[in-house]
Amino acid sequence: MSKIGKKPIFIPPEVKLEIFDQKIRVQGPKGVLERELPSLLKIEIKDSYLHLSPKDDTKKAKSLWGLYRTLIYNMIEGVTKGFEKKLEIVGVGYGANIEGKELVLKVGYAHLVRVPLPDDLNVSVEKNIITIQGIDKEKVGNFAAKIRSIRKPDAYKGKGIRYFGEEIKLKPVKKIVASSG
Repeated sequence: MSKIGKKPIFIPPEVKLEIFDQKIRVQGPKGVLERELPSLLKIEIKDSYLHLSPKDDTKKAKSLWGLYRTLIYNMIEGVTKGFEKKLEIVGVGYGANIEGKELVLKVGYAHLVRVPLPDDLNVSVEKNIITIQGIDKEKVGNFAAKIRSIRKPDAYKGKGIRYFGEEIKLKPVKKIVASSG
């Protein structure tokens, strides 16, 4: 039995849920999200709670049970509150700004790195902090990871793009030992 899958999902009054065939559509104050559900899962609404259960006892159905419960919970959370990720740019001369529909990064390369902004995400830059907001947790996280991968934090000086509040364990600099002889 899945510990996560067994938990019912509370549906807030401002959220409208539609289930047709194996699709779920969640509509709330911030927007609309849709997701295809696997045929191995059964979904039902009782009172103001959503219940997921596997149709059979196969290993595949049980493994998808907790995953899709979490995905649906994140959809409901996204259309009511939204999600946010912050990235911090650390380094002398490093910076970012938004030009039109592009995020322009200056992170130590000989050229500026231009990243096209997705239409469904709000991206803002304030000093050395990039804020990414949206209703789909997966898209927010993937875009933040894409930006971070452009210049990952250096292990010796800590320069690069990191998640806000991320601790980087710095390696000690190698010292040259003078040989006597």
